Amino acid sequence: MATRQLQTPIAAGRAPIGRRLAGSIEARLEAERERIGLWLPVALGAGIAAWYALPTAAHWTGLLLALTGGVLAGGLIGWRSRLGRMAMVGCGVMIAGVLLIWTRSLWVAAPVIAAPVTTAFSATVERVEPLPAKGQVRIIALPQRRADLPPRIRLTMRSEQAADLAEGEAIGVRARLMPPPTASLPGGYDFAQRAWFDRIGAVGTVLGEVARGAGRARATPSLRARLSAHIHTRVEGSAGGIAAAFVTGDRGAISEADEEAMRRSGLAHLLSISGLHVTAVVGFAMLLTMRLLALSRRLALSGYVLPLAAAAGAIAGGGYTLLAGAEVPTLRSFIAALLVLVAFLMGREAMTLRLVAAGALIVLLWRPESLSGPSFQLSFAAITAIVALHESGPMRRFLERRDESWWQRFGRGVAGLLITGLVVEMALGPIALFHFHKAGLYGALANVVAIPLTTFIVMPAEALALLFDGIGIGAPLWWVVEQALKALIALAHLVADAPGAVATLPVFPRWGFALAVVGGLWILLWQTRWRVAGAVPVAVGMAALIVQPRPDILISGDGRHVAAALPGGTYALLRDRAGDYIRDSMAESAGVDTPLAALAELRHVECNRDFCRWVQGGGVGDGKGGGGAGGDGEGRGAAGRVILAARGRDRIDGADMAAACAAADVVISDRWLPRECVGRWLTIDRDSLIQTGGLALYLGDRPRAATALRAGDEHPWRVPQQLSGNDEAIPTDAPAR
Repeated sequence: MATRQLQTPIAAGRAPIGRRLAGSIEARLEAERERIGLWLPVALGAGIAAWYALPTAAHWTGLLLALTGGVLAGGLIGWRSRLGRMAMVGCGVMIAGVLLIWTRSLWVAAPVIAAPVTTAFSATVERVEPLPAKGQVRIIALPQRRADLPPRIRLTMRSEQAADLAEGEAIGVRARLMPPPTASLPGGYDFAQRAWFDRIGAVGTVLGEVARGAGRARATPSLRARLSAHIHTRVEGSAGGIAAAFVTGDRGAISEADEEAMRRSGLAHLLSISGLHVTAVVGFAMLLTMRLLALSRRLALSGYVLPLAAAAGAIAGGGYTLLAGAEVPTLRSFIAALLVLVAFLMGREAMTLRLVAAGALIVLLWRPESLSGPSFQLSFAAITAIVALHESGPMRRFLERRDESWWQRFGRGVAGLLITGLVVEMALGPIALFHFHKAGLYGALANVVAIPLTTFIVMPAEALALLFDGIGIGAPLWWVVEQALKALIALAHLVADAPGAVATLPVFPRWGFALAVVGGLWILLWQTRWRVAGAVPVAVGMAALIVQPRPDILISGDGRHVAAALPGGTYALLRDRAGDYIRDSMAESAGVDTPLAALAELRHVECNRDFCRWVQGGGVGDGKGGGGAGGDGEGRGAAGRVILAARGRDRIDGADMAAACAAADVVISDRWLPRECVGRWLTIDRDSLIQTGGLALYLGDRPRAATALRAGDEHPWRVPQQLSGNDEAIPTDAPAR
């Protein structure tokens, strides 16, 4: 009884506080009632993202049960309460997101080869993707009468091997195949995940000549391929590649240097067909149709001009979307264009966040796996930031029409474009840093010139050039296109080469990125004062990135490539002949934007034919002194760690290696190490790399290792149905016949 008497006043004191808090939330939600629906695609995406983030089926099931509990809790709060309805609907939509992506991952399941093999097979060409800048062609092949091979394979070959290769053609090839590669380093691009949803079970390189089958006479290049080839004959080099990218989405002719300059300058979005391009096509089609139909007085007075023009714009936008391959940004932009046209015809405000939310919802329902890709995230982040900015009161007042001179209107328009660019760069920065470990800083300034140049000169001139090519008079317009695109490329290089043009940071922690995204959405989607609360998670998320240390050692997934940190923020590679892909991957994961040095050339590193040995950290490694990687580990410094990395291919007896391994803190090898070789802290060889993938080592007072693969990960692309080879296949390690 005494206990009950003590608890009663406390409970009574708490109840009013709870009611006041609930009442305050209800009042704020009432003020934001028109914006609550915008969170539906966010809830659906949160369920999809949670499925990706959690590793096992037990976790996914537990999440579904927890969300079911959230639905029940919302029911207890009450359907009449806005908070209760939000809890029920939000948790229910998250459940739908988890089930949607889980079902989708099982629906697209296809077998994957178990190990690298070299084999000959017949196939039908499903898709051809020329890469002129690299002198290569990439195809999607469908193997025929080979139950031991996956149903779809991605093959790369030299351009001369694939001369006149067309979709639908029957071919015979001999190729070196391997399973779709996982991320080479922690935080790197995981092609295996994308390949799973594309039903690609192997990737490989064609060896020797390509045999052409009987289907060659019947196969003709697709309209997309013919159009890209036509553009390349009119405009050469990277300018022609960009011109083709604007029309068909084919970026294969853009040189790596020019494409990297576009990325560094913040202009890479122009290469992906999205809102800018679809809007230009739809707008041009509508304008042309309205002008032509207005020539008829009967049509003009009957009120049919606008609906017919909108229909023409929709048809043009749909055709453009199909021609460009219906990628996520293009599809999102086309859906948005359709909704804008409908709103326009209904007399409603066309460009709103509701339209953006509807587009996101449709894309996620159609392709839920697109949420994890940078294309979806960058595309919707940019359009959400633009619309939210222009819906805000201050921006509306700044851009509203007023009685002023032409140069003041022009200056106001340029200022509005610059402000929009800055806001977009802020919205895209965390996403770019998460996926690419770098973000351009001058993109807003570059886009002030690039967007008008693309919208009002390049795309109209290119459309007219393609139209006039039908009667053979498109050459002058192609000259205009070429000169404008050369100016665009020059602008990209000018901005990319400017001091401090790119911010590079190491791997963005997933939890920090999630906080930044949630905070950004909170700021963009709400419109009352409590939106400023979103600045807190954004600040915490970005702080997690800023304080994230750079790794001391990076090890690729195959163990062949090792990068070691040097004083001053640079890195050095174990194998100085590593290709550009490895160098770029290492630099991105390390968060540096400088060339990688050769580890063997540093004075503190001791190398022979088989191994390199050095002291990492503890003030050692500046290249100014010997540093002494002695066999007994002396001279390591307070936090120095002795690293022993294999770089040879010869077999060494375990007894000969035992002493050297025991004197090292970390032993790294791309081959199997004998049992006698054990490092003091960590031993990395082919067996361990199969389980961990690439590694990032942090050798502080409490050393730790970040892995590219998670232990126990049960996502289907981690544990696929595997195919074993037959007598026609030989391991790639064996000599080819």
